[in-house]
Amino acid sequence: MKLSTRTSTFAAGLAAAAVVLTACSSSDDATEPAPTESTPVAAPVLEPGQANPMIAQGVTIRSGATVYKSSGLGPSASNKAAPQGSPESYIDSMFTGGVLPAGVTVTEAQGINVLKNIRTNLEAQGLTLADVTTMRVFLDNAPGTDRADYAGWNRAYRQFFANTNLDSGDTELVPLGTAEPAAPLERNDSRPTRFALEVGSLPVNGWLVEVEVDAVYPDDAAAG
Repeated sequence: MKLSTRTSTFAAGLAAAAVVLTACSSSDDATEPAPTESTPVAAPVLEPGQANPMIAQGVTIRSGATVYKSSGLGPSASNKAAPQGSPESYIDSMFTGGVLPAGVTVTEAQGINVLKNIRTNLEAQGLTLADVTTMRVFLDNAPGTDRADYAGWNRAYRQFFANTNLDSGDTELVPLGTAEPAAPLERNDSRPTRFALEVGSLPVNGWLVEVEVDAVYPDDAAAG
């Protein structure tokens, strides 16, 4: 059963507000070990034995770390060949003329668009996709379907996240639609915690994907 429509404070959703937080611990906790230079600011908790897991089971964030929380972002209206407000109008500009290769779904193409917007949002704050620790994904089903396209979203996600082999360090090849797997759009060994769920609708007509993330500054320095 779908969830009800989420409230959006800015229906267009393309200009992202965000919050920067600093994690604190109680001054009464005298037993907490002091971090050392070798202690990572944020570390994913991964299931043992998997060389290429998609997401982390959890993430530990060191006390005092600076956390950036993005607003929910959707895709940009990049395809002028499609009717305004249609799902096809929000597919990524890498698909020339709005033509999708074999097997590439509209959700997949919108997902790539959204993750590029997330990357731009992070870079404006001195962060990268590798600094993402948590991701929340909201999907709507495409017209004529009765379920969100999780497979298409996951293909888009792998283009930017979790595309290295943890054992060998090699880049994992990623399929685009039904094409043979190829080099991802961005190599990134980050595996954030994540949920993805289907909602009743999203705040902009035509959106099938909306994403918000948390990222941690690797050097403990606040933005600016």
